[in-house]
Amino acid sequence: MTQLPVSFHDISEHDTIPPVLLARTEADLSRFLEGAAEIIEAVRLEGDAALRRFARDFDKVEAPIDSLRASESDFEAAFDRVPAAVVRAIEVAIDAVRRFHEAQRPEEMWLKEVHPGAWAGDRFLPIETVACYVPRGKGAFPSVTIMTAVPAMVAGVKRPIIVTPPGPDGGVDAGTLVAAKLAGIKEVYKCGGAQGVAAVAFGTETVPRCLKIVGPGSPWVVAAKRLLATRIDPGVPAGPSESIILADDSVSGALAALDLIIESEHGPDSSAWLVTPSARVAQEAIAALPGHWTEMDQGRVAFSRAVLTGPRGGVILTRDFDQAVDFVNAYAPEHLEILTEEPMSVLGRIINAGEVLLGRHTPVTLGNYLLGPNAVLPTGGAARTASPLSVYDYMKRSSVGYVTKSGYDDLARHAKALADYEGFSGHARAVSDVRRSLLSR
Repeated sequence: MTQLPVSFHDISEHDTIPPVLLARTEADLSRFLEGAAEIIEAVRLEGDAALRRFARDFDKVEAPIDSLRASESDFEAAFDRVPAAVVRAIEVAIDAVRRFHEAQRPEEMWLKEVHPGAWAGDRFLPIETVACYVPRGKGAFPSVTIMTAVPAMVAGVKRPIIVTPPGPDGGVDAGTLVAAKLAGIKEVYKCGGAQGVAAVAFGTETVPRCLKIVGPGSPWVVAAKRLLATRIDPGVPAGPSESIILADDSVSGALAALDLIIESEHGPDSSAWLVTPSARVAQEAIAALPGHWTEMDQGRVAFSRAVLTGPRGGVILTRDFDQAVDFVNAYAPEHLEILTEEPMSVLGRIINAGEVLLGRHTPVTLGNYLLGPNAVLPTGGAARTASPLSVYDYMKRSSVGYVTKSGYDDLARHAKALADYEGFSGHARAVSDVRRSLLSR
């Protein structure tokens, strides 16, 4: 295969997965960390003034921003600017995402008798302040607003806010404001990138300090979260988009190519692979891509082409389906789409993936917008240990214990034995005859 429109890798003769195929943008943040550190320090020292300056320098805002917070009139005007069909789609998406996260929400408290007379359990409470980061650099994403804001409301966060980069006019994307309003968010602030993360980590004259930040972002955002992890909980590690389309010989290569494009059009720092043991599917997909691209927005085509011809995307031909599955688990993708004859039978073999979408009627597009499960997913291989954004990310858990008078004696005896062994005399004394004497007074 020569003069191909995409990167092609035949790994059928490899015993192990070539490490170069597993690399992501986040793997090396060195070129972002130094710049992000300077931005963070400026925001810490200068507050709003730094945010306004960076809006001009980085977001190309043409006129000074009067207010860093979106006004009520901004929200109202947004509904006039967004087509009715899009408003309706946002409403449908919010309903599905809310239903999913309401089903996911844990009971406020549970207790179980773990020993005669001794009860233990968990109590869940919402985090008081959470910032939802909504990116804008490569487009407008009311879908991210939905995915981050709705679970915040379901969890009962007292003060959920949104931070998002301003456009050249100094305003917030209208779709983002509509989604925020319909989700129940009242505060939206015009600051993005590393400076937006710094703003909610430290607080400024206008932007409130928050305990946690959630949502996907550029390498600048990822770098800032890493640097500020001791100041603010950085949430799910969500960086540039990535996907794997896992296909067997039963599917059309043109269909596989159609879905391969989905995440590749987010931006040149994305990652997108079609992995298949079928030479036919690989060849058909490669042949179909140019035709798909001709029917798309050419700005998005430029992003897609950059990804699929670069080192982090394209088509991978494997020895067999087992090797294809091995690649998926080694890669631990953000999105995994399984295009096989029996996708449900493959599910049990998938160990590492942020999201698994099964079958030809479940493209990543549906998961990104309105299927219900959260589309803010772990990237950069973090799916090996991390999970999708959920209602739990907006809550904190306290352990609860209660021991009755009848249950105390037996537990105290065993606890004293362990405390004595470990040399903690204060621990031991608290469950000794001294306590019994004091309780009997």
